Amino acid sequence: MAIHYQHLRNRVFPPVRQHYTMRDTMLYALSLGLGNDPMNASALPFVYEGTPGGLRALPSQAVVLGYPGFWAREPDTGIDWVKLLHGEQRLRLHRPLPADAEVVGHNRITHLTDKGAGKGAIMVTERRLETVQGELLATIQQVSFLRGDGGYSALDGGQPSDEPLPALPPVPEDRPPDFVDTQPTRPEAALLYRLMGDFNPLHADPAVAGAAGFERPILHGLASYGLVAHALLRQCADHDPARLRAFDIRFAAPVFPGETLVTEIWRDPQHAGQFQLRARVLERDKVVLSHGWAEIA
Repeated sequence: MAIHYQHLRNRVFPPVRQHYTMRDTMLYALSLGLGNDPMNASALPFVYEGTPGGLRALPSQAVVLGYPGFWAREPDTGIDWVKLLHGEQRLRLHRPLPADAEVVGHNRITHLTDKGAGKGAIMVTERRLETVQGELLATIQQVSFLRGDGGYSALDGGQPSDEPLPALPPVPEDRPPDFVDTQPTRPEAALLYRLMGDFNPLHADPAVAGAAGFERPILHGLASYGLVAHALLRQCADHDPARLRAFDIRFAAPVFPGETLVTEIWRDPQHAGQFQLRARVLERDKVVLSHGWAEIA
């Protein structure tokens, strides 16, 4: 079954209502490695409610809230879900994320772009994360690469194909980064992060990972996203989560739990408060997240 433009673009997602607690907020931070040094005072506000000012939520936690689940594997979508890849993650924060709240995720498909037969298609899903009172907390965009669904626009007498989102900028290769952040990941990082709700066995079962061509289970893409978002807070925002206004990045290669992430950050000399970044794995000298862009107040 091939995908159909109107069927996907008009897909209706029921609102996803979710109550997350301070325990969930602390578990999210712990799954990203915060608290691995109990004497690190800058990490305590994210894992301990007794700090002055109380518990604070990492802004990247927004990407795991109000999520509609892995709906792409439902047969009526027509998506060859086995060949679906998470290509990019984009986030806009409209106000600080509470440490404990009831939220509603409003999800929709905003873009479907045909790259051509044998070249795949690109799908963008958008989530507006709101409080139950209707205050907008965050706008989240997930860019997915549908590797097995290219060429759909030539079927059924011709179907539409949207213009893609504006491309993310590459980092400036002509000068060294302004900030470098080095962060080891924990060997059990994927087993902890799956408690955020992504129970794909690719991140836990060595047999499943092996069948997919990996030597061992890989880290969730959104876990590496959260790790790099925290690096931005450390290096550019004085650990203040309220200052991060936007963070976009492209997933370039998998990360294995236990590897060390090196995040390289460049100031944008033309735009105050804007940064470009990428992350690589130290042990393999491999870029794993690229074309990163962030805005910090």
